[in-house]
This record gives sequence, structure tokens and C-alpha cells, in this order.
Amino acid sequence: MLEGLAPGTSHEIEITVGADRTAHTMGNVGVHVFATPWMIALLENACNALLRPHLPEGGGSVGTMVDVHHLAATPVGLKVRARATVLEVHGRRVLFQVEAADEVEKIAEGRHERFAVADMARFLARAQAKARS
Repeated sequence: MLEGLAPGTSHEIEITVGADRTAHTMGNVGVHVFATPWMIALLENACNALLRPHLPEGGGSVGTMVDVHHLAATPVGLKVRARATVLEVHGRRVLFQVEAADEVEKIAEGRHERFAVADMARFLARAQAKARS
């Protein structure tokens, strides 16, 4: 299912931290720096973007593990670049090394695991069945 995906493959994405992505907006009043949940989402998005070209049409991926250290604060207005690198591919399971840096320093490092899903519509239908039961 993950044709052509090999250890060492990497991908980067970048955002500019806006006021809507701060710890303050997550409920940590007065803390106007890039929030950890948003940083993790950025790292997951880098992994997902790396996988997308290797998935079948209608397929997708889901995160199953996050082990990340948030190392430094990033104020609003700075750019953050997230990098995902494939460490292992075992069937549908992919383990990534992830890291992020703002314009000054490294702000995060860790690992993230995703599973490839061949038919995302079917996966979502099964999840929605929980709401009906």
C-alpha cells in the first residue's frame, strides 16, 4: 500500500505562528506563545503530507502515537518549520522522527506513528457507527 516509501524519506512544512495558535487561545490565559497542541498538529501534518503521495486513491492515514518534547517557546509572528523523516515502514505502520524549529532555534523533537488506511470512507463510516449505537 505504501509504494516507494522508505526510511530516510523526509518532508517539511512551514507556518507563521498567529494569535489563534497560542497557549492563550487554548485556555492558558496570558501565555501568548505557540501552543503545544498546535505544534503537535503541525508535526502530524508534516507526516501526513509525506504519506499522501504513497497512498491509494480514497486512502488516508491516522495518527496512533505521539512522543514529542516541546523544547522552547515561539512568540506570535515567527515562522515554524516542521520536518518529518521516515524511520520505519512495517506494512501499514510508519514511524517518523519529527522535529520543529522556529527562526531562532529548535523547538521540538520526538517520534510520531501513523497507520495507512486504504479506504478512508469505510474507516469513517465504522467510526460513525459508534455514535448510532
